[in-house]
Amino acid sequence: MNAPAEAIVQINSHPCRVWQKGTGERLGYVPGYGGLPRWTPFLDELAVTRRVIAPSLPGFPGGLGHTELDSQFDWVVATRDLLEAADLLGADIIAAGFGAALVADVAALWPDSLRSLTLIAPFGVFFDDEPIADIWAPRPGPVENILVTDPTRYREFVKLADGGDPVEWPIMMNRANEAAARYLWPLGNTGLIKRLHRISVPTLLLWGAQDAVVPPSYAERFAERIQAPTSISRIADAGHLAEIDQPAQVAERILAFLRQAP
Repeated sequence: MNAPAEAIVQINSHPCRVWQKGTGERLGYVPGYGGLPRWTPFLDELAVTRRVIAPSLPGFPGGLGHTELDSQFDWVVATRDLLEAADLLGADIIAAGFGAALVADVAALWPDSLRSLTLIAPFGVFFDDEPIADIWAPRPGPVENILVTDPTRYREFVKLADGGDPVEWPIMMNRANEAAARYLWPLGNTGLIKRLHRISVPTLLLWGAQDAVVPPSYAERFAERIQAPTSISRIADAGHLAEIDQPAQVAERILAFLRQAP
């Protein structure tokens, strides 16, 4: 797997990494739980036909400055600024989990910021009859047991990278959890449900069929509130991080959606 090109942009005077690989039309990816500690097979699948650009949110692997963000609005503005700095305004954007909650708000508040939107198991809403799992709560066994259907895939994803600092690496991963908790703890509810109707770009809602974090039934609840053309796709044998469990299948579904989008 060839390494992506790397650039650094400044968000609120703090560095955030931007990875890029492939050629063709721009396709952004804003990751979910744990951020993007390494380039993945999923992104390589996309980069066969598209120029994939993956910026790091503040506090997540490759990014700093999350402690400067004191409110949900601060986070959303920083996300919009990050998309602009990464040359992703007006592009097709994929966002997962935590990142999807933020990018969905960008799409709602700045309708011209995106050409299309793919949300992979997004946070941002909460229904009492089907609650989102509290990923910060103590539980038996490691957290990957509820993130993916095959925990070995997640362990491969987060293991120390070649040349990585074994002291800094766990600090970086813990920082990502802290950053996510700053805007999502405890229920993952950002009030996004009040703004979903403002999304005006073609939207794909994609879920792992075995998602044990955000119930797959949330897809219909999102779709009934988004006014733009919206489709739903579920991935068999995949959990919350469907792009880690089934990278080729998730990439194929997204690229098929993009080929059909206006």
